[in-house]
Amino acid sequence: MTSRSIIMPFPARLKTGLKIDPVLVAITGALLLGGFVILASASISISDNAAGNPFFYIQRQLFAAALGVVAAGICLFIPMQVWQNLGPLMLFAGLALLVVVLIPGIGYEVNGSTRWVRVGFMNLQVSEPARLMILLYLSGYVAVRQETLRTELKSFLLPLGFVALACVLLLAQPDFGATTVLMATALAVLFAGGVRPRYFAVMLVLAAVALGVLAMGSEYRLRRLTSFMDPWADPYNAGFQLTQSLIAIGRGEWFGVGLGAGVQKLFYLPEAHTDFVFAVFAEEFGLAGSLVLIGLFFAMLWRIFHLAKRAASAERHFEAYLAIGLGTWLGLQAFINVGVNMGLLPTKGLTLPLISYGRSSLIITMICFGLLLRIHHELVVDAKPVN
Repeated sequence: MTSRSIIMPFPARLKTGLKIDPVLVAITGALLLGGFVILASASISISDNAAGNPFFYIQRQLFAAALGVVAAGICLFIPMQVWQNLGPLMLFAGLALLVVVLIPGIGYEVNGSTRWVRVGFMNLQVSEPARLMILLYLSGYVAVRQETLRTELKSFLLPLGFVALACVLLLAQPDFGATTVLMATALAVLFAGGVRPRYFAVMLVLAAVALGVLAMGSEYRLRRLTSFMDPWADPYNAGFQLTQSLIAIGRGEWFGVGLGAGVQKLFYLPEAHTDFVFAVFAEEFGLAGSLVLIGLFFAMLWRIFHLAKRAASAERHFEAYLAIGLGTWLGLQAFINVGVNMGLLPTKGLTLPLISYGRSSLIITMICFGLLLRIHHELVVDAKPVN
């Protein structure tokens, strides 16, 4: 960060008005609007059956999107230096959320997992805000400790210890998918920060071994792990979700059966509006539509990592590492979700960003984009003299 940006008072920084990245806004808007369309189609039968209202889930998602837009707008007016200064507090708050959800009577259990706390009008999945809070701390830590990260092992182990603690708390819920994404995102930020390759390689191997042992140590996780290899061996039990997903994708062929004409969402495909919404999309829009959707995600990641490169070139290290972390998080989550739907990965319970139903996920994702747009604004403003 330049000395000019540090001493410049906040109101003066807004004299030129907000500088929004139109490309990132267009990509995000296209994914969000497309998500509303396919979610309305995927959830109509489930909504009618659960609440007697065919638009029950889409109405809740629209409300969450509105909250997300407001939260993202607030982030646009908060300097990135403030987020960096709040890093240690963010770490504490994120870990506290992961602890609170495990307290009996506070955590809310669904399908055997305690991942939510009731917050007024909605259930908050604590792993979503906790992941962002930990990433904010980690980005600030790496930005300040770049030199010692390259020379001292303890500087690498300290943040990794906090991440490991968060992973243990996530596994206690249990939430294996969120654990995987958090660990991978943390390692990506540390690697970008210049950690010695041998330290990184050792921790990468240890993390992979630990996740493998955890997967093998649980009969439920092991069944999920093995069922995706041959779902047709048990198509009415362990392989039911995946076989129905593959049937949906296969029915879509080249150009799909048409919006609303899919049949797998009609109580055949479990979690059609959340974890397996991509299968519904593939059935109704076919291979061509699926490639367009995947292309939008690639364009989003290209724009985010390009922003990280620009921030690094301007020596705004906190912003660069945060953008790298957010890009890794969103890209990995999208990759895992699509991979699960196509039978390439075992079921993880992760939503498709901006597409799947999930109010906590959508609100936090919108906040992430608000932070990215703020980074772009500061890069543009700091590059120009302000009268």
